[in-house]
Amino acid sequence: MRQHFSYPGKDNCQMASGQLSRAEALECSRCRHACHVMLYCDTKSQLFGRFPIRHIILMQMRFDGLLGFPGGLVNPSEETLEAGLSRELLEELGVAVPISVEDHVDSRFAPASSPSRSSRLILHFYVKKMEEEQIREVERAAVSTATDYGQEVLGTVRVPLYTMKAGGGLAPFLSHSFIGSARSQLVDSLLRFNLVTPEDLHKALAHSLKIHTQNAEDLHGALALTEARKRF
Repeated sequence: MRQHFSYPGKDNCQMASGQLSRAEALECSRCRHACHVMLYCDTKSQLFGRFPIRHIILMQMRFDGLLGFPGGLVNPSEETLEAGLSRELLEELGVAVPISVEDHVDSRFAPASSPSRSSRLILHFYVKKMEEEQIREVERAAVSTATDYGQEVLGTVRVPLYTMKAGGGLAPFLSHSFIGSARSQLVDSLLRFNLVTPEDLHKALAHSLKIHTQNAEDLHGALALTEARKRF
């Protein structure tokens, strides 16, 4: 179904499914803007010398217990989207990773289900490929010099792209809880940049649904346990 959104700023800021070009998004002057980035690199390392890791992709465990990409709110009237994102990276990762317009992948309105939807939030997503040593430096800085470490950011994590015989790896990772559009941004980027084959990603997502069902059953069991304890 074709959806249209209209916001003040640019009189009729309308795009199917909430997606806009970077320029169109910036014309929505009364909208709020948030920028996030997926940092990644290629690697030849292997897990246990058996499972090729292939690529290192960085995400974060946020203060609210959800997985997301580094970044935050940016005010285009005071700085460019890319400069604002680089500023956010300095706070969250301890490194002011330079971001360029060429790294821009997607701009769209926040999902209708998002609490931020009512505030006319536009999400800008970037993907930047780096060298492996640069990624490792970001990881080191994130736990040593980043001002937000232990507060807004609880830790930097890697996305496991491999699948082990027992099913560990990408599928369990995708079954975790993500903030807003972060899961769909990750899945889209894995396909867009050929980091995982569509077949392998489909299998991982199907398995993650089974894991999610099992997790829901476990949570119901834990909830029942607390209900029983409340009676005593």
